[in-house]
Amino acid sequence: MFGVTAVQYDEAMTYLQNLTKFGINFGLGRIKELLRRLGDPQEKLKVVHIGGTNGKGSTTAMVASVLTAAGYRTGTFTSPHLHSYTERYQIDGEQISRRRVALLIDQLKPHLEAMVAQGFEHPTEFEVSTAMAFKYFYEEGVDFLILEVGLGGAIDSTNVVERPLVTVITNVSMDHMDYLGRTIREIATVKAGIIKPGVPLVTACRGEALEVVAQFCREKGSPMVLVESGGGAGLNEGISCRTVLWEAAAGGLDQGGQYLAVHGLRRTYRDLFIPLLGRHQLVNAAGAVAVVELLMAQGFAVPEEALYRGLAVVRWPARLEVVLSRPLVLLDGAHNYDGARSLAKALDDYFPGKQVVLVIGMLGDKERGRVVAELAPRARAVVVTRPNSPRAGDWQRLAEEARKYVPEVYIIESVPEAVECALSLARANELVCITGSLYMVAEAREVLMAKVNMMASTG
Repeated sequence: MFGVTAVQYDEAMTYLQNLTKFGINFGLGRIKELLRRLGDPQEKLKVVHIGGTNGKGSTTAMVASVLTAAGYRTGTFTSPHLHSYTERYQIDGEQISRRRVALLIDQLKPHLEAMVAQGFEHPTEFEVSTAMAFKYFYEEGVDFLILEVGLGGAIDSTNVVERPLVTVITNVSMDHMDYLGRTIREIATVKAGIIKPGVPLVTACRGEALEVVAQFCREKGSPMVLVESGGGAGLNEGISCRTVLWEAAAGGLDQGGQYLAVHGLRRTYRDLFIPLLGRHQLVNAAGAVAVVELLMAQGFAVPEEALYRGLAVVRWPARLEVVLSRPLVLLDGAHNYDGARSLAKALDDYFPGKQVVLVIGMLGDKERGRVVAELAPRARAVVVTRPNSPRAGDWQRLAEEARKYVPEVYIIESVPEAVECALSLARANELVCITGSLYMVAEAREVLMAKVNMMASTG
């Protein structure tokens, strides 16, 4: 293991990236066969399985942070990554080493070759990544694996876990319609595929999505916990479930984070602090509390102090993240319409009255017109840029959409140049908001963090 070099890591990543030629190929047959050859490590792990359209990564980070604070060795598998592939595999917040990634890929290669030789389809890139996760976390002996769904649910390669401790569907909105369906009901049906017989589910779904999820829970005998606003939204009318209520704590809103109260299944938690911005993160935090309480009901000890401490130190970069103060720069990977609505609400809540210079780049398969319609009216100027992805499509069309609301629109293909343009446009009291595809936001974050590090080194 210690003989693996940086060159071998690069070669391993090239090998993995070349697997993208197999595309998105749904079905669990390939991943099940690969895991069988690895000894089915997923069956020996204690898993919390988290799906949904938005917020599943944040919820994963919150649950993991609380369990780590409680003294458990806690693994997380998330996707995509921001800056490094190693971010996807973490134990107690520490990323897997490049050496270990290279070793795992080297160990999987013979199994992949044997599968193809024996007539099986070649597993996809994400299936290989998922198999690596199960193997890695089993070998490391984690107490829990907090497992984020990649895409959808029923046919996602993470759904080979047959008996998780808890499942979560954060919410359902329109995204990935080419793969998951063209209506909320169709998408919710795919996402509800992670619900397992008798396993409790936590959700903040609404409307048609909630109807679908509740029906799955009834059919599978799965207890449902619904996360609702303490304002009395009444989402659970006619639906048999337990409820966790959340409410923003008075005066607990600033650019460093926010306070909330959660009326949970076991007790009420007042003045919980999360260093994440956005009303939607209050919902995610309440969902994380519900997950932890369900684990406690299964005999896992989590002191109340650990819940407070874990939430207080959670990190989830590039989600309403303030990275510079002069000018004020906000990063947010709002890559779909619901994400854009949450971002728009956050701009109103945290930065009322501030003029905005908006940098945006989105993939071609997203609802770009609706996203721009939500964000551009809040902007004084818009810089349109290109995400570094083959799915960028006709990225310049965003400028046409933006001009419906803002006369000052720039088209700059290079993300670093787009960031520099926005910084030069911003006046002293204005906000630069960089949003859209996570690929683009990650590239912008690298540019900005280099500036932060340079300023720190020069005093």
